[in-house]
Amino acid sequence: MTSSSTFFCGIGGSGMLPLACIVRARGGSVAGSDRALDAGRLAAKFEFLRAQGIALFPQDGSGLADGMTLVTSAAVEATIPDVARARALGLPHLTRPQLLAELLNAAATSVAVGGTSGKSTVTGMIGWILHHAGKRPTVMNGAVMKNFVSTETPFASALVGDPDLFVSEVDESDGSISLYRPSVAVLNNVSLDHKEMDELRTLFGGFLRAAGTAVVNLDDAESRALTPPGATGFSFDRDATVRGSGLVLDDEGSQFTVSAGEEQAQVAVPLPGRHNAGNALAAIAAVHALGVPLAKAAAALAGFKGLKRRLETVGSTGGVTVIDDFAHNPDKIAATLATLAARPGRLLVLFQPHGYGPLAKMGDELAQTFATGLRPDDRLILSDPVYQGGTVDRSRGSEWLVDAVRARGAQAEHLPERPAIAARLLELARPGDTIAILGARDDTLSEFAAELVGNLAARG
Repeated sequence: MTSSSTFFCGIGGSGMLPLACIVRARGGSVAGSDRALDAGRLAAKFEFLRAQGIALFPQDGSGLADGMTLVTSAAVEATIPDVARARALGLPHLTRPQLLAELLNAAATSVAVGGTSGKSTVTGMIGWILHHAGKRPTVMNGAVMKNFVSTETPFASALVGDPDLFVSEVDESDGSISLYRPSVAVLNNVSLDHKEMDELRTLFGGFLRAAGTAVVNLDDAESRALTPPGATGFSFDRDATVRGSGLVLDDEGSQFTVSAGEEQAQVAVPLPGRHNAGNALAAIAAVHALGVPLAKAAAALAGFKGLKRRLETVGSTGGVTVIDDFAHNPDKIAATLATLAARPGRLLVLFQPHGYGPLAKMGDELAQTFATGLRPDDRLILSDPVYQGGTVDRSRGSEWLVDAVRARGAQAEHLPERPAIAARLLELARPGDTIAILGARDDTLSEFAAELVGNLAARG
C-alpha cells in the first residue's frame, strides 16, 4: 500500500468490513464511510467498527485528508463526494480487490477460493481447519464465521493471524479474480451469475493457471473442463487426488469417507445439504495441498459451526421455523431449495433479487429454478430488487419474475415493501412451515428475519 492511513468508502460492505479490520489489526490507521451509516441503519455493525479504533464519517468527503489511500467497494460510484474529494487531494485510490490482492500476493502461503457458489463456506472451513491444526491463518471472508464469533468480535468475517498465511474468497463478478497469484487456488464450480459463461471460463481458467497448485471440483463439468495439468482434483463421483465416498445425507448434515492415496478419514459435516458435503471436500483438498493430514481436517470439520446467512436458523416459534440464507443466483437457490424441500411442511420463501442487472441477465434461469425447486404447496413472495441508484435498466423487475415463475407452474406473488411482506407471511404461516428469507447485498434481510420470529411469537 502507498500509505499507512486508509479510508474505506463503503466500509460496512461484506467485502470491505473484514478487509478494514485486517488492515487496522496490522497497525494501520483506518477510517471509513458508508451510506447505511448515513441512513441510520445497521447500528451494531458500525459500533463494532468504532470499537476496533476505526473512525467513521458521513459519506460527504469530510473524512478524507492528505496522506490517505482511498479504498472503494464495487457499490461505490465514481461521482460520490468521497471519491471527488480524494481526486481533488490527489490521493492514491485502490479498489477493494486491488488491496486484497496486495495482501494475498504478499503472503508466503496463500489460499484463494473461487467459484460461483460456496466460496464463503469453503473459505470459512479452510480457516477453521488451519486454526484447529494449530496454524494462525489470516482469513478474509464475505460472511461472518460462527466459529470465530465472540462478544468482542460479533462480526467475525475476518480472522487476523499470520500475514504469511492468508486465506480469502475471491470474486469474479468484476473481473478482479485475475489479480490474484495464490499458492493454492480452489475452484468449486462455474455457473451463470454476474457474467456470461464464456467470460467466466476465461477468468476462472486464468485464475487456476496463475496458482502454484490448482484444486478443482471434478464433479462440476465446467470446472473439470478448466483443470490445468498437475492440478489436484477432488470428487465424489470420479477418480481424483482427494476422493469422497459413501456419502450419506440427513437433516443434520452429512457423513462420508475421504481418501488420498493410502490416507483415509471419516468425515461428519454438521451442515445440511449435498452442496455442503461438496464444500467440505473442497476445503479438505485445499488444506491437504498445504500438508494438513486428512484426519486433522476431518476432526476440525466435525466442529464447524457454519456461517451467518448460510441456511441459518434464526428461530422457531409456534411450529414455524425461520431460515436466513444468502442464496441469490440460480445455482445457490437450487441448492437451498433442495435442502429445505427435504424438511416436512410447506416452504414460504421471500426472495429479494440482488439488483435489476441480475434479473436482466439471468431472470429466465431464476424463474426456472424456483419453478423446479418449489413444491405445489410452497409459496414464493418477491420483493422489489435491491436498487442503489444509478442508471441501470429497470424494465425487468420483480413483477416480471413473478409472471415468469407462474407461467412455469409455481405459486408466486409480488409485494414491493417489507411491512406488507411481513403481514403476508404472518397470514400464511402455520405450524410445520419453514419461512426462508433469501437474498444478497442487504444486511437488513437478517434484521427482517429476526423481527419476523418476534412477530410470530407475539401472535401466539
